[in-house]
Amino acid sequence: MNKIVTLDEFIIRTQKEKPDSSGSFTRLLRDIGIAAKIVNREVNKAGLVNILGVEGSTNSTGDDVQKLDVFANEKFIETLSFSGEVCGIASEENQEFIPVASDHGHNAQYVVVMDPLDGSSNIDVNVSVGTIFGIFRRKSSVEGPCIQEDFLQKGTELIAAGYVLYGTSTLLVYSTGDGVNGFTLDPSIGEFCLSHRNIQMPVSGNYYSVNQGYYLKFDLEMRRYIDHCSDLNYRLRYIGSMVSDIHRIMFQGGIFLYPNTRKYPKGKLRLLYECYPMAYIVEQAGGTALTCKLDRIMDMEIASLHQTSSIVMGSKDMVKDMKEFVEKYGAVIQ
Repeated sequence: MNKIVTLDEFIIRTQKEKPDSSGSFTRLLRDIGIAAKIVNREVNKAGLVNILGVEGSTNSTGDDVQKLDVFANEKFIETLSFSGEVCGIASEENQEFIPVASDHGHNAQYVVVMDPLDGSSNIDVNVSVGTIFGIFRRKSSVEGPCIQEDFLQKGTELIAAGYVLYGTSTLLVYSTGDGVNGFTLDPSIGEFCLSHRNIQMPVSGNYYSVNQGYYLKFDLEMRRYIDHCSDLNYRLRYIGSMVSDIHRIMFQGGIFLYPNTRKYPKGKLRLLYECYPMAYIVEQAGGTALTCKLDRIMDMEIASLHQTSSIVMGSKDMVKDMKEFVEKYGAVIQ
């Protein structure tokens, strides 16, 4: 019988293998795990405590804010703020970044960006949702408060990223730039346990994930590629939660597409909170992540906290095929 390795044990062991690792970064990762456990508990009993449904406001891109969105956002902010390891937090649910008071974040070296509850519109019908997070090392002096430039860094500057999937089982998947590992929450002991070591995405697959209801609003090259997927009898799977859709592709191979539309000509997904962290994970697992204009997501310049982007990510060979369709049918590639 294999020894159970908890998330805490794995993080500490990894730190020992890297002499230049700091204990503060290790503690930060552990705190994210703690916040994920709290949110998981509420997701699982949301229907019993009346926190399902729409809260009444909208976020920066016009999406209705769900009640559980608010709870998840507050719990992650609260846990990370009191950890003492971050100087600031930027969330999809907040218009501005949140500086952490000096008594909690004094000399903290890191900032966290997050989508606290991705796919929350699925909660009322009991479909999987998730959390997405990324960690940057601050650019400003540790002697003062964080500034916006600490968050406006390209994806290549991420030092860690991951996601939590709240489903039939709860999984935390993350990378610090040396492969991707997954941990499943064991409710009997209340610990995330190593369950998927060194995850490698298949180079191809039989799945494509896209909101095909917007087909007529996509650019010609995207419509042609989707037709191509249908002609090859690829299986259409779209949950409406980026974490859930990408998680399937991580293990079974495939391609995830969220193209620009007439309403959102620059794309709708948030570059900082969704695209960068998920692209980081996908690339670490051997996949590819591009915009629909064929720019590498991780190299995209960012100018505002809520900047949006189109995205295509998944198995290397399938993204390569998509690229060929864009090059063939795209009138102008900017």
